[in-house]
Amino acid sequence: MFFCALFFANFVLQGQSVEENLPEHSQDSIKRNAFVKGLANGFIPTKYFNFDLRYLIKYNQYEGIRTGLGGTTSDAFSKRIRLNNYVVYGFRDDRFKYSIAGSLKLNKEKNTWLTLSYTDDLQETGSTKFLTDQRVFQFFEPRLLNINLFHHHITRTAGLEHQIANNLNTVAEFSVSDIIPTYGYGFVTDNGVLNIFDLSIAKLALQWKPLKPSKLSETASKNSKNEFPEITLQYTKSITDVFQGDLSFSKLDFRTIHQIRQSDGNISEITLVAGMANGDIPLTHLYHAYPNNITKETIMQRFSVAGTNSFETMFFNEFFSDKFATVQLKHYLKPFNITQQYKPQLVLITRYALGDVKEPERHQNTSFGSLDKGYTESGFEINKLLFGFGLSFTYRYGAYHLPDIDDNVAFKFTFNLTL
Repeated sequence: MFFCALFFANFVLQGQSVEENLPEHSQDSIKRNAFVKGLANGFIPTKYFNFDLRYLIKYNQYEGIRTGLGGTTSDAFSKRIRLNNYVVYGFRDDRFKYSIAGSLKLNKEKNTWLTLSYTDDLQETGSTKFLTDQRVFQFFEPRLLNINLFHHHITRTAGLEHQIANNLNTVAEFSVSDIIPTYGYGFVTDNGVLNIFDLSIAKLALQWKPLKPSKLSETASKNSKNEFPEITLQYTKSITDVFQGDLSFSKLDFRTIHQIRQSDGNISEITLVAGMANGDIPLTHLYHAYPNNITKETIMQRFSVAGTNSFETMFFNEFFSDKFATVQLKHYLKPFNITQQYKPQLVLITRYALGDVKEPERHQNTSFGSLDKGYTESGFEINKLLFGFGLSFTYRYGAYHLPDIDDNVAFKFTFNLTL
């Protein structure tokens, strides 16, 4: 993906508009800076349309190679109207997926947007997305390589984003979805077993950064230490008999991230994520703890790429929960100043997960465990050893320690690239 982005660089730089009275070297600098900034955010910018690198090429166990095009219109196209579309194709499942979305800015000062969308795509079973996170971009998404449990959904959505203050953002959304698991699955209800189902879901999310100034100023916007702590809360309600919704359930999700920067250059980070679900909730909308270990016999057969906040020794589809909490502690040591360009970094990591699930027998044709005993793993990463790549070692211990010592070990690559 990164090299494909560079391939477009010359075209992009030629397409940027600059002031005619600027010196040539200033024009070149502005073009380069705009391109690098766009690339870091996952875009190849052109005058009217910014190509989104997330859709260029990916790989997972269900679709195989997934490739396509997508992006969003720029301010040069319109500052009030934003179009965001994509189309992709999976070679293994031989199927196109796409999304068509349009947004209208209702209030400039409060950054209020009304968005309508239609999406026909896949979603990882058990995953949770906070609406306030909006768009997330990584040059390389390691967990995606090994995911095999998806459900197909056709979703119509209406959403409203509103920034109450500089440090408080809210998003409300209502969606109607047709859910079709891509694996043999049945959910037992009072009206029989559902293999496919329709959901009518309302969501409300808010994200608060209490130490960030509530009023926007140039000084505050550049003061990154005010970004933490970050607190996110989201409520989800699935409603029956509204647009033919089949199931009624609710979910409450919480996440907080905090960083402590020390005077010696070390950084400590804590991430707490928790969720609770009640009602008739199918496997598709339960919780997993972001596992990232594939089911293979030896350590080297399981050798892959470590995720950012995933449990590296937890096997995919090993646990699902209707209530859970995870805590991740990371301590970033000051980078080793070997040379001006070569500065690897050691990160110490501990992760803990606790959860439970009621009535697992309602989920047919699948088996999974509960996290009620508490899951623990610890390890370290040595990042940026070569071209952004590093190594990680993680060990699983405690209540879910496995009899074969090798099955408790995860040895993987890491990937960190800073533009």
